[in-house]
Amino acid sequence: MYTAIGYAAQSATTPLAPVKFERRSPRVDDVAIEILYCGVCHSDIHQARNEWGIAVYPLMPGHEIVGKVTAVGANVTHHKVGDLVGVGCMVDSCRSCEACQASLEQYCLEGPTMTYATPDRVDGSNTMGGYSDSIVVSEHFVVRIPEKLDLASAAPILCAGITTYSPLKHYGVKAGDKVGILGMGGLGHMGIKFAKAMGAEVTLFTRSASKAEEARRQGADHVIVSTDDAQMQAAAGHFDFLLDTIPVQHDLNPYLDTLRFEGVHILVGLIEPVEPPLHAAKLVLGRRVLAGSLIGGIAETQEVLDFCAEHNITCDIEMLDIRQINEAYARMIAGDVKYRFVIDMATLKV
Repeated sequence: MYTAIGYAAQSATTPLAPVKFERRSPRVDDVAIEILYCGVCHSDIHQARNEWGIAVYPLMPGHEIVGKVTAVGANVTHHKVGDLVGVGCMVDSCRSCEACQASLEQYCLEGPTMTYATPDRVDGSNTMGGYSDSIVVSEHFVVRIPEKLDLASAAPILCAGITTYSPLKHYGVKAGDKVGILGMGGLGHMGIKFAKAMGAEVTLFTRSASKAEEARRQGADHVIVSTDDAQMQAAAGHFDFLLDTIPVQHDLNPYLDTLRFEGVHILVGLIEPVEPPLHAAKLVLGRRVLAGSLIGGIAETQEVLDFCAEHNITCDIEMLDIRQINEAYARMIAGDVKYRFVIDMATLKV
């Protein structure tokens, strides 16, 4: 065991504040990492404030971690001291179920061990995330950061990136496909970049006409203002895929009308009941699919990092002093960030 430092919430109603806590010494298959940067995900806010009802306190968020290896266990073979590495949303799984054996650890049938606020599978301690100076993680759940990637802007690829890349890859988006991206926050702007790099014709759906210029800068070919009935009707039957990054309840029915027959609407932002209700005829009469997708497995997380390096894709970020984390949360709720805060962990030691 050793003493680490970080920022954590002590309850659902208290702000994040500095804490000292104990990290485990590396086990034989563990990698110890000095954290250099950590992205700030909206789910960090949900968890810190227990908005999903599953928080465990003290709660230290952070699952978009980039750092440098400082020590390895005796059985580690893929990483060495000095390597630049990343840790995403998971730090363990059962590793033996059907999903894990298929490199889909995020769907572990026993439930994956998340990077924070989850019991460690060995000692039962509460996992603590990346808003800290260091972390210890099993080698299997540590990925390599390609040399071509900027370290800070690579951090959100470990959540926002893989969350949007995985479903586009799984459903076979290819050159010439017509892909609609719903929403342009941390997830949506990455979805635009990935779909474009895959050769698709990309359209952003947004409620705000003012986002059109920015959407095209991100790579979108077209913009549809979803509150404009005429624009929505003109898009009827047009799209092969919709990647829906909107994190709050919204009416899916008008979007389903824009899919061609056998089109696929993929949810990656919404984890609440669908409201208003879905009209099943919109699926049945066109053999359309409403699907969901959760992050990606470890092999695919390495794949998306390599894909980003190959295609010069990065996340648009704003660097953050960790001492301003609570103000950053307020700005995120207000939509005042383009498109991801990344904590410079050097500010933890000032």
